[in-house]
Amino acid sequence: MTRTVTDAAILLGAMTGVDPAYAFTAESTGKAATDYTTFLNAAGLSGKRIGVEKSFLRGHEGVVGLYKEAIGVLKKQGATIVEIDLLKSLSDIGGAELTVLHYEFKEGVNKYLSTANAGVKTLADVIAFNTKNEAKAMPFFKQEILEASEAKGGLSGKEYTDALAKTHSSRQRIDTLMAAQTLDAICGTSIGFAGCIDPVNGDYDTGFYFCPPAAMAGYPHITVPMGTVHGLPVGFSFIAGAYQEGPLLTLAYAYEQASKKRIKPTFMKSLVPG
Repeated sequence: MTRTVTDAAILLGAMTGVDPAYAFTAESTGKAATDYTTFLNAAGLSGKRIGVEKSFLRGHEGVVGLYKEAIGVLKKQGATIVEIDLLKSLSDIGGAELTVLHYEFKEGVNKYLSTANAGVKTLADVIAFNTKNEAKAMPFFKQEILEASEAKGGLSGKEYTDALAKTHSSRQRIDTLMAAQTLDAICGTSIGFAGCIDPVNGDYDTGFYFCPPAAMAGYPHITVPMGTVHGLPVGFSFIAGAYQEGPLLTLAYAYEQASKKRIKPTFMKSLVPG
């Protein structure tokens, strides 16, 4: 997370590379840059074709208003807008995404704790500790995700491999849509206004969520400030296909420079005026 697109470009250049300890990173050989600041072009939206998620044109009037304003900025900067419905085409994957999360969460936590300097060495140990100290560790909410993850087997199981294949199908769906519409990127409301979590109701759905498509595909995704609703920030997302980090930074930077929506965080104590 960075303050600006420029900061993100600088950080990305330092983070990319091939790590011998992780064989899968070899796939990026020759496809990543070491300096992404060369992609920062304030006129970068001119002549581009941008798909906008049309399902986000409905919902909370404050968020929708910011979204329409953002689309207007894209148009003013010379982009051609194409309404699309990406989320509908991915609606059948949601359950598989959660299954993958459960399996990989358990695998990752167990691998980390096995060598960590900690009294707990497995996810099962964490669950047992929380249960033993329930009054202090879980005074409001319990550990359903941890328990659901612990109930899963290893990463070689059919349930996991089938779910992983299904989530990876998002790549082909994004690629097909972008090719059919000749799109340079797809945009949407990153997520609705920040959820005001409380100890009674907990988390809740704000009606807008554009993180899953790129996350499931492993594709680049950058979000830029789109404005605020009652002081709560709302972001504007740009996603595209594999190894399109550079071109996405161009679009995000051009939007950022034209919209000027970033404001300094205020850490409000209350959302109620006065």
